[in-house]
Amino acid sequence: MGVITPQLRLYLVTDPVLCAARGVVDTVRDAVRGGVTMVQLRDKDATTAERVALGRALMEVLAGTNVPLVINDDLEAAVAIGAHGVHVGQSDVGPHRARARLGPHAIVGLSCETVAHAAAADRSVLDYVGLGPVFATSTKPDHAAAMRLTYLAAARAATPLPAVAIGGVQAVNLEQVLATGVDGVAVVSAICGQPDVHAATHALAMAMARRTASPTGTSS
Repeated sequence: MGVITPQLRLYLVTDPVLCAARGVVDTVRDAVRGGVTMVQLRDKDATTAERVALGRALMEVLAGTNVPLVINDDLEAAVAIGAHGVHVGQSDVGPHRARARLGPHAIVGLSCETVAHAAAADRSVLDYVGLGPVFATSTKPDHAAAMRLTYLAAARAATPLPAVAIGGVQAVNLEQVLATGVDGVAVVSAICGQPDVHAATHALAMAMARRTASPTGTSS
């Protein structure tokens, strides 16, 4: 299927409100320069046509970077954009339908809000799962109750699929989140709306690199 684990390490989920001053396209451009490894276009209030227009602009920015673009819960937009895949929630279009529509090489990810969700994630159609929200976050007001770290670790252990943690992940808690065994982190406000997007992203990427380089898996 479409995703490889290193692409999940630092995963940017866009927020049109937080990115308003700079714009989503410029935010993504600077974030990729800073070390983002995957991008999800998420805009729950946009129309499919609006997502297509923005997604095509993002595909131009990402061309030649090896950073994939996935679209949140809009199969038709993903197809029209020529995006690398989709990310769906528990109540969105099903992952089996997404796989059938997009083909064997597309990326298909699924949000899992409980340990049971993670355990039930179908390895035959999914490339990865997003686990969370780990902490309470204002970027998705209708999110489920926060997992917290112990529950995140249990959800991670419940699935063999590659997994990213999402929800309130910031530089200050990055080490604790990674210690649960997830393959990467998906961030919103830690990048979107930051005064210096490149610097904020680079700091996160360097923290990830230091943890990977450490023989014990912890920062020195």
